[in-house]
Amino acid sequence: MSESTHDGAVAENAQNSPDDGLSPTELAAKYGLTVSGARPSLAAYVRQLWSRRHFILTFSRAKLHAQYSQAKLGQMWQVMTPLLNAGVYFLIFGLILRAGRGMPITDYIPFLVIGVFVFTFTQSSALSGVRAISGNLGLVRALHFPRASLPISFALQQLQQLLYSMAIVFVFVVSFGNYPRLSWLLVLPVLVLQFVFNVGLSLILARMGAKTPDLAQLMPFVLRTWMYASGVLFSIPLMLKDRENVPTWVADVLMWNPAAVYMDLIRFALIDGYGAEYLPPHVWALAVGWALVVAVLGFVYFWKAEERYGRG
Repeated sequence: MSESTHDGAVAENAQNSPDDGLSPTELAAKYGLTVSGARPSLAAYVRQLWSRRHFILTFSRAKLHAQYSQAKLGQMWQVMTPLLNAGVYFLIFGLILRAGRGMPITDYIPFLVIGVFVFTFTQSSALSGVRAISGNLGLVRALHFPRASLPISFALQQLQQLLYSMAIVFVFVVSFGNYPRLSWLLVLPVLVLQFVFNVGLSLILARMGAKTPDLAQLMPFVLRTWMYASGVLFSIPLMLKDRENVPTWVADVLMWNPAAVYMDLIRFALIDGYGAEYLPPHVWALAVGWALVVAVLGFVYFWKAEERYGRG
């Protein structure tokens, strides 16, 4: 066969190719090609996260140990920071402003310590969550992994820190005459529910912080306002008891907010004088509802932007 005849046959075969007329999308579907970095399905994303569970746990432990590695007292600051905050709040709000009026001092001190430690758990999870993506862009751009691993690991880091700190909480509670009883076991399910809530909150803030890095500068002011509105420093029912000009719905909103719900459940479990009258109606339904709703919505909200993290 002459060279000209061979070239003509090749050209004819190219013109009669079965791929002629197919768009790039159709060609990719035909040969099983997928977009690099495309968002997986929700079920596949959950499986990916489960397969990275060891990474999530190890990363959270590493961040926890590195947090105070430059300080001479090291990991002691995990306990001392909220404890010092509780001491300052007691001096200003407990002694000077008498925020604990209507409550015996033997109940108010453990009330305040529990509030500070438990709220710090949510506060720290939110602050670390908002920087989870924007503060780890090098890791996000260098490696392929489900990005939800980062905010989840930061929330897990804060849970481990709180568990270490609970020893101090128990010391304060016992020191003021509240001895172990069966209700103390309620602390475990409350902390699990609060952790689930914190994970959802971290996921929401992580996506928002990835798009708007300046949110990290605003969050301390938002969280400080939330702290004052959650009854960390005072009992909401006692504070509003004699204020007839305050609408009922305001008291309900303050008592139903998730930070107040989880704090008050732990106070109810550990402090003998903190009875059910200090809790909102259906408090366990509120605790479970907040955890599930925020966790599910936060997970879906974060997953929807999976392919955009670390780009642009």
